[in-house]
Amino acid sequence: MRDIPEELTARIESGAATLCHAWLLRRTDGVESGLTDHDRDLTVEGISCRAASGWITGAADSAVGLSAGSAAVAGSLDDARITEEDVAAGLYDGAAVALWRVDWIRPDLRVRLWTATLARIRREGAGFVAELEGPLGKLERVVGRTYGRECDALLGDARCRVDVTAFPGLGCDKRWATCVETFDNAINFQGFPDIPGDDFLTAAPIEGGRNDGGSRR
Repeated sequence: MRDIPEELTARIESGAATLCHAWLLRRTDGVESGLTDHDRDLTVEGISCRAASGWITGAADSAVGLSAGSAAVAGSLDDARITEEDVAAGLYDGAAVALWRVDWIRPDLRVRLWTATLARIRREGAGFVAELEGPLGKLERVVGRTYGRECDALLGDARCRVDVTAFPGLGCDKRWATCVETFDNAINFQGFPDIPGDDFLTAAPIEGGRNDGGSRR
């Protein structure tokens, strides 16, 4: 539940023209910065928010909040404190982001609209796209391994161990047959080709063929 100052509530309901947005970013290394869509710099929560910083106003307001999942917001890298080198180095990955509604005449009159984690930020043309994850987004993450017929390794990684230079231009569809016949890498297959699937539920005894209780592979 948001704790909105009564004076701010009155200004919001009256449609006051003195309201703006401020975004506060706290990187995992402790570096803090702020952005605002106001035409002058503001100080919110002790953080200086640079004016007209290129973040789209209101993006993902309803999509982040307390909901699980993610949303994307876009803007331009026109804040000198956000450098392309820092973005490329992943320094903003995992940063805490908070959106505030602020009265720029009295910045102490403010309410936090939502919080999120900056899951990833990447260059796109002349600007950037930031992918935000809501507070409950962790509930959607897969922890540990999942069991399925297909391999969950990446071609050539430490678990797969295939020398990709020996197979130029080839991809992997994660199937057991491909691992064996194309890459001769059965020993490192990271799936479970014999696990029962939906076809197992509809299987029935048949006459002829192999009925020895062995693998259905």
